[in-house]
Amino acid sequence: MTCRIETADKIVALSFDDGPTSQGIDAVLPVLVRYNVKATFFLIGKQIERNPGQARRLAAAGHELGNHSFSHTWMLGKSASTYDNEVMRTDALLKAEGAVHPTLFRPPFGKRLIGLPLAVERSGYRMVTWDVEDDGADAETPRAYADHILSQVRPGSIILLHPMSHANGTARLALPLLLDGLANRGIRVVPVGELLAVQQRESLAGRGSLS
Repeated sequence: MTCRIETADKIVALSFDDGPTSQGIDAVLPVLVRYNVKATFFLIGKQIERNPGQARRLAAAGHELGNHSFSHTWMLGKSASTYDNEVMRTDALLKAEGAVHPTLFRPPFGKRLIGLPLAVERSGYRMVTWDVEDDGADAETPRAYADHILSQVRPGSIILLHPMSHANGTARLALPLLLDGLANRGIRVVPVGELLAVQQRESLAGRGSLS
């Protein structure tokens, strides 16, 4: 399970959990376009079913779609077939919405638990969490919200935001402030898959220098 990568490059991954909801996507997509940023959206299968076409908007805009299970419940004490269904049912929905080859899975609540990782491995997905979270969601202002996240960021971080719910308007308003803060620090923002590719390239380069 990957929560960040080790790198000296000033690069981080931006990810969003839950949804898709029209409210969240309507707010986030224009901001990402304005800042020319691509991100990773970990989507819940049942929400894709409830909001048809919303995930397709993300895929069409060039964003990476990740699997966040079908039901987003506690994955504990379930059968192997239940775990497999949670992963693969959402996989089918992601592909139907335009994800060409989704490979990243984020477990509900970030909990690895027993059984779920085996289903993820069987499906060919890679489990990814985060090291910087918007746990300052109760911040009184978008500025405080963004500053809370910026205070935790370091090279190789995976940032998690929750802009999809109706209640989390602060996250939506804080997004441009966060992107401004990262840009002012010279930090490049990429999808999770691109960050993992950096890790792979650096690992291969390191091996080459030892040969």
